[in-house]
Amino acid sequence: MTRLLVNIDHVATLRNARRETFPDPSRIAALCEDAGAAGVVFHLRQDRRHIRDDDVAALAREVRGKLDFELSLAREIVDICRRTKPTLATIVPERREEVTTEGGLDVPANRDRLLEVVPSLYDAGIREVALFIDPLEHHVREAAEVGANCIELHTGKYATARNADARNQVLRDMVNAATLAHDLGLIVHAGHGLDTDNYPAFGRTVPHLEEVSIGFSIVSRALAVGMPVAVREMLDVIEASPYHGR
Repeated sequence: MTRLLVNIDHVATLRNARRETFPDPSRIAALCEDAGAAGVVFHLRQDRRHIRDDDVAALAREVRGKLDFELSLAREIVDICRRTKPTLATIVPERREEVTTEGGLDVPANRDRLLEVVPSLYDAGIREVALFIDPLEHHVREAAEVGANCIELHTGKYATARNADARNQVLRDMVNAATLAHDLGLIVHAGHGLDTDNYPAFGRTVPHLEEVSIGFSIVSRALAVGMPVAVREMLDVIEASPYHGR
């Protein structure tokens, strides 16, 4: 079965809206794991708009399963990630003016920096390094060339496609990218905008999908039903979708 990692960034967004000490991302992370999630995802942004440095330390102490540290290529953030030693480091693009991550990393444009950062993450003891990319074949190839052992496919265009034709085209691109990544020996992850409504078609179409990162839809649903129920609802949908793994 494809594993679910829950992104808890927007738990911190809610806390920070009132400059409170709650809700505590590390406590919510424990609820997610208790409900069956394989791990937790967070993005330490340079502006600290949601996750803060103390959250990182708490999550590193308390998460029992997989910890996915999303990071930009900024030197300060890379250094924090290396000290934290998460299970997985996922390198993402970051622009201060964006509301959320708006697309995949431009791998060719960042090739030189990636050739520095990726080995440094392995050297720190991090076992998995992923690049968050759009489903473009030349970006998949470059991800392998700079030394990443995973990719995370950016599913935003799939989630926001306005009609069936557009969605099917994105799915074809995803299938091609996932197949190529698998052939190159890369582990395939995916995330951004996935929810209980749009996941089934995605899960039964895209092959070699080892892991999905889902946050906003689960956190939003949790406001109505609670985090454990929201996580289990998503897990039920994932479990009902055929797995075309390794």
